Amino acid sequence: MSWFESFILGLVQGLTEFLPISSSAHLRLTAAFAGWSDPGPAFTAITQIGTELAVLIYFRKDITNIVSAWFRSLFNKEWRGHHDAQMGWLVIVGSIPIGLLGVTLKDQIEGPFRDLRLTATMLVVMGLILGFADWRAARDEKGGKHRAPVQRKTLRELGIKDGLIFGFCQAMALVPGVSRSGATISGGLLMGYTREAAARYSFLLAVPAVLASGAYELKDASDGHTAWGPTIFATVVAFIVGYAVIAWFMKFITTKSFMPFVIYRVLLGIVVFALVALGVLSAHAAESAG
Repeated sequence: MSWFESFILGLVQGLTEFLPISSSAHLRLTAAFAGWSDPGPAFTAITQIGTELAVLIYFRKDITNIVSAWFRSLFNKEWRGHHDAQMGWLVIVGSIPIGLLGVTLKDQIEGPFRDLRLTATMLVVMGLILGFADWRAARDEKGGKHRAPVQRKTLRELGIKDGLIFGFCQAMALVPGVSRSGATISGGLLMGYTREAAARYSFLLAVPAVLASGAYELKDASDGHTAWGPTIFATVVAFIVGYAVIAWFMKFITTKSFMPFVIYRVLLGIVVFALVALGVLSAHAAESAG
């Protein structure tokens, strides 16, 4: 892997990990369009750890409070009703679906799920779902001529049932093209949560899932084929860009619609379908990338 390839792939990882447009799809498509070889699971795992470090730093206050309160609740009954302690349990509960499905569907994830036709389908379908969820949220917030605005839920109203639903939405991202943030935010909006609450829980929920996945895949980094220099460089790029994207995205969603992402997803999915149908792009190009 060249330094230029590592820079571009790190940039793509950082730009797309937190936006509702699917980082796995973009890593695959970038490698396929450029005609590059598969960067490998170890490369992907390490660069994802870089973007998750950006989450840990950006949400460091929230995460510190949650971890501290959760540990205290294990030994002190008075802390068990604390919101941060409950959030700790809800992050654990919400992480169960992707852990179970990730292990159960491992062969499918590494095989049939990598077909670019499925990726294109998910880009379009999840884009439309995100668009509908965003429309409903906007309608609730603004109300109408004969309808009063609806008060949407915050994370203080999050319970085990909703936490599991969030978790199953996150697990859908095992299929390239779905998007971890896109699926969990859509699920949150459809359950009546605010954009900010859905996005915040989505980012917090991703931390254990991505770090666990990264640790599992890192065993491949010891096979002697990992280009450590370019890989570490890509991780640093992904971390810096990812942090900037989180900061921008959290401000963006407080006042803006998700429709630009919806339109982009649908158009990209249509383009991929067309390229595969015309034979310009193989449905299995760069099959392991991302």
